[in-house]
Amino acid sequence: MRLVVFCLLASAIFPSVSRAQAPVTITPDDSSIRFFVKTSVALEGQFKKWDAALTFTSPDVSTGVLEIKIQADSVNTGTGMKDGKLRSEKFFNAKEYPVISFLSRKIIQTGRDTFEVLGDFTVRGVSKPETLALSVLGAGTGAGEINGTMAFDRRDYGMDSGIPFIKTAERVEVTVKLKAQRIGGPPVTVKPQPAGTTVPESLDAAMAQY
Repeated sequence: MRLVVFCLLASAIFPSVSRAQAPVTITPDDSSIRFFVKTSVALEGQFKKWDAALTFTSPDVSTGVLEIKIQADSVNTGTGMKDGKLRSEKFFNAKEYPVISFLSRKIIQTGRDTFEVLGDFTVRGVSKPETLALSVLGAGTGAGEINGTMAFDRRDYGMDSGIPFIKTAERVEVTVKLKAQRIGGPPVTVKPQPAGTTVPESLDAAMAQY
């Protein structure tokens, strides 16, 4: 697993008025993308191979574009039978559609250290709008952790089948955990949200107030 760059974490951890961007390294062994489905028998696991990148058209975080690419056949539940079923045509169909992806369209600041990333989530060649909610730990320390959550209905992506003898829910919950370290350069600007103030609808709205 190798991550190219994740500047969103840098912008939240290292606020600055600078107009440049900063590279961030991700510690692969401490980072993960996991999923959970409520079933009569536990169904949860992670993906072993994936990459993420974030680019900006300006120092404003709201202009960031986040892209995550997951290798569908790297699914790992700890059970070969479940892994094989999830890779099959009835679920991820990993042979025909090897990549599961998320491409952001808009980033909205919802709190001092929280963001909503609205984007297109693609599984089995089907793309739907979904929202990844992010929170950051370690602001101002030079290193930190970003945690994200997203939930989707598997039926929206053509995954209507179940696993034999296992009652499977339609809702799939995804969690992202990334450990990061700023390695140089100034970060992207993030507008702080003082305690007791109303969070603007977006970073653009926040900047317009000043």
